[in-house]
Amino acid sequence: MSRPTVKFFDVETNEELIREMNDEEYAVHLTVVQKAAENKAKFEQAQEAKAAAEAKLAALGLTTEDLQALGL
Repeated sequence: MSRPTVKFFDVETNEELIREMNDEEYAVHLTVVQKAAENKAKFEQAQEAKAAAEAKLAALGLTTEDLQALGL
């Protein structure tokens, strides 16, 4: 599998350099991609928990606004 590329632009010479990531850049890239996937999974879990909580409230005939009115 080829690595992602990085692009550099030299404003003095107006030259553009495109090359594959070196080992250090690629390691950082993989770390960032992994962290993004973890964050996405946490966000999706939170969204599912929120939807489940709102469904339970609705089953009781309540809304999130009702809870806010009670100071919860």
